[in-house]
Amino acid sequence: MPAKRDYYEVLGVERKSSEEEIKKAYRKLAVKFHPDKNPGDPQAEEKFKEIGEAYDVLMDADKRAAYDRYGHAAFSSGAGPRAGGFGGGFHDPFDIFREVFGGGGGGGSIFEEFFGGGGRSDPAGPQRGSDLRYDLELAFEAAAHGCEKEISITQLELCERCHGTGGETDSKTILGKRLP
Repeated sequence: MPAKRDYYEVLGVERKSSEEEIKKAYRKLAVKFHPDKNPGDPQAEEKFKEIGEAYDVLMDADKRAAYDRYGHAAFSSGAGPRAGGFGGGFHDPFDIFREVFGGGGGGGSIFEEFFGGGGRSDPAGPQRGSDLRYDLELAFEAAAHGCEKEISITQLELCERCHGTGGETDSKTILGKRLP
């Protein structure tokens, strides 16, 4: 197993870097190496995991202090105070990605963050609704060769009379979704 690289080197930041500088470096690298942007590239996926692990340590004040003092040994069993280590378990790098870029528990994507639809900026504002789902049965040939189907989905809209206070609702129909 190859030796782990220095977390500061992984993110391309200096030891004296602020949390904001670390977050900025992480965002840049996370976008570059995200598996969705590099499908089928195991090296990009490994790099993504590596930068997620580095970010997890460097953004936590206690973990960062332990890392600065003991290096990677701080997180292996038998290291750190009273030989108990500091907990070697790291978060799923995708959880870290969602925390930094938004999406919370509902998934979301980097593209939603940059082009709208990311996490709510006003906690007192309207809450995100449920995802829409439409089950459609297709013949094998249609699915394999592609086809075009028209579907109707009813979606609630903000009522102009009550302005979302719950008096009554209007609905909107979305037509003409193209299927691959």
